[in-house]
Amino acid sequence: MNILLIEDDQNVADFVEKGFVDKGQTITHAATGIDGLGLAKDEQYDAIIIDRMLPELDGMSIIQSLREEKNNTPILILSALGEVSDRINGLKVGADDYLAKPFDFEELFTRIEVLVRRRDIDTPVTRLKVADLELDLLAHEVQRASQKLALQPREFRLLEYLMRNADQIVTRTMLLENVWDYHFDPQTNVIDVHISRLRQKIDKEFDKPLLHTVRGSGYMLSDES
Repeated sequence: MNILLIEDDQNVADFVEKGFVDKGQTITHAATGIDGLGLAKDEQYDAIIIDRMLPELDGMSIIQSLREEKNNTPILILSALGEVSDRINGLKVGADDYLAKPFDFEELFTRIEVLVRRRDIDTPVTRLKVADLELDLLAHEVQRASQKLALQPREFRLLEYLMRNADQIVTRTMLLENVWDYHFDPQTNVIDVHISRLRQKIDKEFDKPLLHTVRGSGYMLSDES
């Protein structure tokens, strides 16, 4: 994990930094609200730990500013203000969790792990990548080595399914069910035709093939030969 800590108490900061480093994590410390906000806007973090009472700019204002800019990085408030009303106000302004000082480091670490794991589950996948082949689900575009490729809708769906299952054998039955919505074998060569067309588009003009036929089993999209 890559964590941003915005905390003006050096003793608390040292304690938290040591704990994350000892667990093999990366953590960046900002001692003022202005510095913390700048880092939060300029860099990408897995989570932010922030004190409410900070010099130059308070923690609540930082959170509000980030949320107004659609920055959805998980935020945990770590504060000496631990009354119920304080917690409620912190959550209302946009924080995801609230831990009062004094605190146990293991609880802090676990809460951050939970926030990061929850964010990873909730964040929809919008881009798939295998080697230099990229598929953008929002723009509905495919490119390889920065060269745009024109795919038909069924070819796009086929490639998406192969990329979601990269490095795994995908059987003909799996393709029929998940790409064509068939739950029976239509006894046609529809898969062979589309695989051939897709291979022409994503592999023919490039040095290394990515779409492989696994004889007797199915197909695999992989950077490995």
